[in-house]
Amino acid sequence: MIDVVSRVGGLLRAVGAHEPEGVSTTEVGRSSGMTRPTAHRLLTSLAREGLVDRDEQTGRWHLGPELYLLGTSAAARYDISRHARAIVHELAQQTGESAFLSARRGDETVCLLREDGSFPLRSHVLHEGIRFPLGVASAGLAILSHLPDREVESYLERQTVDEEWGPAHAPGCCVSASVRRAPAATRPIRVCSSKAAGAWPPPCSTGMALRPGP
Repeated sequence: MIDVVSRVGGLLRAVGAHEPEGVSTTEVGRSSGMTRPTAHRLLTSLAREGLVDRDEQTGRWHLGPELYLLGTSAAARYDISRHARAIVHELAQQTGESAFLSARRGDETVCLLREDGSFPLRSHVLHEGIRFPLGVASAGLAILSHLPDREVESYLERQTVDEEWGPAHAPGCCVSASVRRAPAATRPIRVCSSKAAGAWPPPCSTGMALRPGP
């Protein structure tokens, strides 16, 4: 039973990671580590409950209306975007760049808010709902850098994101080394790396970690 729940959670996260374009059954199976027939069977069951929805024209899966209703109910307890919306908007207006709010969820960060500035070049990678591992993208690096040393070491020892995100994220390489190098209180929050060399974020992305108030 626990295994089924874990699989369903993985499927829903895989579908959510591909919004708003949607995702094929094959891609969902690949992302969640299960065969296409198994993924299709579970997605069909979730669709009957309204938790996912399938576009009849494209065959691609989307998060369903029941998840929206459940999320609306949960927002009163978990939503932090209402506190940050005005600040994110002001950052975008003053800098002309796109501004984002991301939150930590386990070993990942989830983008909760996006506000585009006036600069004509915009990010088409970061959007609301997308997930990245900690240590990937400026928000994840900033959050990881401000965790207690014990948590940083534990994450860097078990993370395996270099195959997908480039050699700069391999254990012992520049990203993990830069996070380890300084104590938590003084770790840099500005990260410059080369996407062309296989690393992410793109050059001169800037992230800042925020802690909840008392």
